[in-house]
Amino acid sequence: MAINVIENNLLHIKQNIAPYTPRIIAVTKYYDREAILDAYSAGLRDFGESRVNDAIEKIESLPNEIRKESFFHFIGHLQTNKVEKVVKYFDYIQSVDSLRLAKIISESAAKINKIQNVLIQVNISGEVQKFGFEEKELENCIDELVKLEGIKLNGLMCMAPFGADNDELDKVFSKAQSLLNQYSSKGYLKAQELSMGMSDDYERAVKNGATMIRIGRLLFN
Repeated sequence: MAINVIENNLLHIKQNIAPYTPRIIAVTKYYDREAILDAYSAGLRDFGESRVNDAIEKIESLPNEIRKESFFHFIGHLQTNKVEKVVKYFDYIQSVDSLRLAKIISESAAKINKIQNVLIQVNISGEVQKFGFEEKELENCIDELVKLEGIKLNGLMCMAPFGADNDELDKVFSKAQSLLNQYSSKGYLKAQELSMGMSDDYERAVKNGATMIRIGRLLFN
């Protein structure tokens, strides 16, 4: 994969979202180690993965300088039996979708004296096939979540319904921003990160307050 392809794609994405400047998470889960190296050379420093063993293999194979200067984000559904591995290798876990999972992450992070950056995944649209806290569920759990040691609640993550039109995207994304503001104003969150928007809908996400967008296909193809 040529570096200039990624550079051109990255420039196009940045032009599409100007004047906004969210962190661009390069989703490398379908791409190999060389894609990470090329993306790094193009100036990207945030990488998203969701296949635990494949991701660890790629991360371990990277030069120390790149590992040190990069941030690795776990963005997929996290099974509880993979938590220890993910806590060890990832800077952010963006997909904390249950209180039980949060507790296990907390315990695993505490074992290695780490404060794990996490985002709470919210299921704004209420789709049964999607993971994440529903609005009322999060309201009931937030006090317990914020008391957990070893984790830092940095914000929220959400996914829009597949094939949603612009009106539906705006509805979902603006609701996520409203929830972020709600919990941030009450002091529950340590940062105001809002991870939403992928290759098909990142422009609408940014206009609705996304601070992180997760882009794979548009960067690498």
